[in-house]
Order: sequence, then structure tokens, then C-alpha cells
Amino acid sequence: MTEKEQIDKLRSELRAHNHNYYDLDEPVISDFEFDEKLKKLQLLETKNPEFYDPSSPTLRVGGAVTKNFETVVHNERMYSLDNSYSKEDLEDWEKRIQRILGDDNVEFTCELKYDGASISLTYEEGRLVRAVTRGDGFQGDNVTTNVKTIKSVPLQLKDNFPAKFDIRGEIVLPFEGFAQMNAERLENGEEPYMNPRNTASGSLKLQDSSLVAKRPLDCLLYGIVGQNTGIATQWQMLEKAREWGFKVPSVAKLCKSTDEVLSFINHWDVNRHNLPYETDGVVVKVNSLQQQDELGFTSKSPRWAMAYKFKAEQVSTLLNEITYQVGRTGSITPVANLEPVLLAGTTVKRASLHNADQISKFDIREGDTVFVEKGGEIIPKIVGVDFTQRPKGSEPTQYIENCPECGTELLRTEGDAKHYCINYYGCPPQITGRIQHFISRKAMDIEGLGSETVEMLYQEGLITNYADLYTLTKEQLLPLERMAEKSAENLVNGVQASVSIPFERVLFALGIRFVGETVAKKLAKAYKNIDALMVANEEDLVAINEIGQRIASSVVEFFDNEANREIVSRLKSYGVQFSLSEEQLENQTDKLKGLTLVVSGIFESISRTELKKLIENSGGKVGSSISSKTSYLVAGDKMGPSKRTKAESLSVPILTEEEFLKMV
Repeated sequence: MTEKEQIDKLRSELRAHNHNYYDLDEPVISDFEFDEKLKKLQLLETKNPEFYDPSSPTLRVGGAVTKNFETVVHNERMYSLDNSYSKEDLEDWEKRIQRILGDDNVEFTCELKYDGASISLTYEEGRLVRAVTRGDGFQGDNVTTNVKTIKSVPLQLKDNFPAKFDIRGEIVLPFEGFAQMNAERLENGEEPYMNPRNTASGSLKLQDSSLVAKRPLDCLLYGIVGQNTGIATQWQMLEKAREWGFKVPSVAKLCKSTDEVLSFINHWDVNRHNLPYETDGVVVKVNSLQQQDELGFTSKSPRWAMAYKFKAEQVSTLLNEITYQVGRTGSITPVANLEPVLLAGTTVKRASLHNADQISKFDIREGDTVFVEKGGEIIPKIVGVDFTQRPKGSEPTQYIENCPECGTELLRTEGDAKHYCINYYGCPPQITGRIQHFISRKAMDIEGLGSETVEMLYQEGLITNYADLYTLTKEQLLPLERMAEKSAENLVNGVQASVSIPFERVLFALGIRFVGETVAKKLAKAYKNIDALMVANEEDLVAINEIGQRIASSVVEFFDNEANREIVSRLKSYGVQFSLSEEQLENQTDKLKGLTLVVSGIFESISRTELKKLIENSGGKVGSSISSKTSYLVAGDKMGPSKRTKAESLSVPILTEEEFLKMV
């Protein structure tokens, strides 16, 4: 046997043994025998570098060092999930789905929600080519070198896999491995790690991959993203992923109704403590991928999935002091400063009290012993007071009347839960908050500039609004603390590069109250440029789909302010994009203006996503379910019969794919 044949044989054997040991928990050889084979392969590869293979099992030991992790845009966005906490939430969700699909026969796949670090793995021709963290859902960090050291991540797939796809999952740290790591740290006189989830997440960003290789990380996969995968259901997706060599948890169930879903949830709410990993709930997904496609997404979450969260852990602790924070819009948030307490694996020192009504509702006072939960296991919140522990002489909390930062009298309008500081241009946290929002990743995404630097630039008198960023020079920055020549250059260059950010993100960056990412896109599409938007009145704005009175009033108020108009004028002069690009304008028409179209079924010449985009680019609205306000139903293959029946009963015209394309 030639050395090339020996290398190929050893690689094949070691991949199979890795899969048996780490994925199936069914080893067929001893650790010693495995290590001997690995050493032999390493020697042969060192001797024959021309046979290098990026998916070789020897790469599991790590060794490469990554100084800076490259930012990578996801092929498909990684959405977050909507949460539910009760049977009623789930039943309401099921009814919404059935209404949109026009079908009462919906199957669900239930999977445990493992608490780890989200990851997206890209495979091409069966080889792992990239591993990217979730990041903000749109882009994350390239951690491929570190992920390759995780034994349960296949570097080379087996059987009949698609040419290219992404698979999503969680990098987790089993309880046993976490306990072993902490035992070693304590023995070495080091502080123990706080919890498995944060330790797993932190492991992915270690610069030395050989350190990652020493950590007992695991990777549990749950979802494939890509075209032409040949998969029809979520259940089939889990089975196929296992066949290709991925570690897919066996704890899953195909359910016909929410009653079966709740039975699964109730079982694992009790039995989850016997699992080797941290879990915080159950993810319920519509099983049919065609129905998933038809249901689509909101601006934040898939409509076809819901995370049922197990009841949060609760602890009691002392509330030492209530302080108040000022947000970028002037909103005041009361904060409970607590005696530090361990909750769900992290030390909690502060919790939001939300507003004056929340304080009044629970009668929360300084000196109280309070009950603290993690809302959705993430954000600490106070859910009650232990009145038996209340000290004598305790006084009710008097909500502040003046801004804690600038002293301005606070305003609370009728129907608004929050108090506001109206000193828009003179209150420091509002000024720096707006600038910090402007530079954020989803807005202008200015590299080399962070929140602390914004605070420093404001304190030094170099900026008082976000337009001032575009006049900064390297010479102004160099005298500042911790500002070397390279970092000053990066900041100035980052600001200048931001002038290419598209109009809809610039509009979001301006920080108009109630104008989030989705609303900014709708306004940009409707008005095409800032000049048209600045003269729009409330009546015009409310006429736009999903723009309500509150948003309309806020937009008009923002542009009525002369200081805001002056800032916009300055930003224009610096080259910031305040109109849709020529390419965007070319694709837009008014052919479907005022019409609402519902899309259902499978299409041949165009994907459902492209079809919906065509509707929006033609001035139309995409409806989620058929009603008397529906103008047309665009029907593809395999559309639910109840949807057709409803359209016919309401006399809604039904278009074929070909008829629709001719229309636009």
C-alpha cells in the first residue's frame, strides 16, 4: 500500500471513529488505539505535505492563531425566535398559522432549545469551508479555525449531500466537561467559569485554536438553509443531517396538534435536568418546509417557529438603591441596584424597573427584599416583593420629577408609560445616545468608533451631534487619551466610508422616535428621497402601509425641528446617501399601488421571496391571509384547497404565476 493510500485509509477510519464516539456515543475502538492511528496519520502527513487535506482529522488538535476575526455576512439571515410562556400563547400561534395557511392540518416538529452559542456552518461539496457566529443575525465572526477543533463537527460529510448549504446549530459545553474545567481551574488557583453557555461562547473567540481543542465543546445541529436540498420537512431535515454525519439530538417529536406539543413540553420541563446539556425551553416548528416558506418572516422572527420557554429561575435579594437612566430619546428608565446574587448561572447586580407604574404596581421600595427572575432567561426583572422582610419605617418610592442628568422637569404624556426629559439638545446622555445609535452596526456601521470613544469626543467638545463626526481630523484626535496614529486614521476612514451606506439605513440612523429598521425601509421605499419625506404631512404618512398615527406624528415633529433640518443638510453636504440608488429606483413601479396580494403555493420560474419582492417593488402590499381587503390571490402549485375556497367565497380574483408576471 502506498503512503497516499495509507493516508486516505487512516483519514477514512478516523472520521468513522470520530462519528461513532462523539455523535453516536458508540465507540468501537479504545482511546489508545484511536490516538495511535492519529499519530501515524500525523507522521505520514508531515512526511507528505503534498497530500494536505483541509478536512483531515489531524486538524482537530488546533494550533493556528487568529489575531482578528473576520466579519462575514450570512448567506441567509439568522433570525431570533418569538417566545411563548403558556398554553394560550401556543394555541393563539397555531390559530394564526392556520388562518394564514388556510389549512387546519398543520404538523409540528418539537426540539429542545439548547443554551449555547449559535453557529452557522457552510459546506461545499461535502467539506466544511466556513463557520460563522450569529453576530447580529446579518453578519458574524469567522471562527472556522476554532470550530474545526470540535470533534462533533464533521469536516467531511458522507452519503448523498447537497452541493452547497448552510446548517445552523448551537455550540454547547456539557455539564460534565464544564465541571471538569472548573475543577482544574480551582486546582490551579484560578477563578471558576460562571456558566457553560458563556464559556462555550467565549471559547469560539480564543485566538489560539489549540486551547479551543482542549475544551470539551460539542455542536448540536437543528436547521439546514439552502436551495435544492431535496428536503420537504423539518423532520426529514433532522434525519438527513444525521445521515450526512452531523450530531443531531435524538430528543425530538413529530406532533399533530398543540395538545401533543404541550405533552412534549411538560415531559421535558420535568426531565430536562437529566440531560447532559443546558436547556431553557422547546422550539416548536411547522414541519412542512413549503408551509414555512408560505408563512415567511416578520422583521425579527420566523412566523413558523415559536420558542416555548421553561419557567425562569427565581431568587430573592436586597434592593439597595433605585437610580434612573436617560435614553437617547429622553426616556427615563428606573433601575434597581441589587445586592449581587447568582441567578441562572450569572451574577445579577441590576434589574430594570421599566417605569413608574411598575414600581407602583409592586410597591417596590429601597431596602426591600425582592424576587428576581430572568425574563426569557436573559434579562433580569423584579417580579415581586417579600413584604415579610420589609424594614420598619419604609417609605413609598417617590418617582423623580427632574432629569437626573440635566435637571429639566420631566414630562409624561397621557397614554405613555414612560417619563421623558424634553431637553433634546442639552441633555448629555441624549446627545451621546443619538450619536451611538447613529454609528451602530445596523445603522451607519462606522468602524473604529465605539460608545466609549463617542463619550470621550463629546467630553472633549469635538462633537455635539452626529454630523460633527464628518469634520473630525486625525490632528484633532491624536492628543486624546488612548488614541494612537493608526486608531485615529481608522476612525476618520471609517466615518468617510459610511457615506456609502444606503438611504434606508441612514434614515434608521437618524434616530427618529418609533422609526426602526422596518419602518425606515417602508418610508425610504415610499418617498425615495429625504426631501420628499421632510415635507410629508401626517395624513400622507398614515396612508402608507403599516405607518400609524404615532409614527407619522414623530416623523413630522422630527423634521419640523430646525436643528434637525440643519443636521440633515450638513450630512448631505458630506456625501451621506439621502435617496434610493438608481438600481433601486429602476426596479420600482406603481403598477400595483393600492393593491393587496396574497401569495400561496409553489412557483416554478420565480421563488416565493422574489415574487413578494416584485409585489412590493411594484407598489403593492403582500398580505398574510385572505380577507375582503385582498385584491388578488397569486396561486402556485400545491396551494391549500381551503385558501382557494375562501378566495372564491369572497370573490377574490385568482392569478396564476404566468398571469401575475404579465401583470407586473
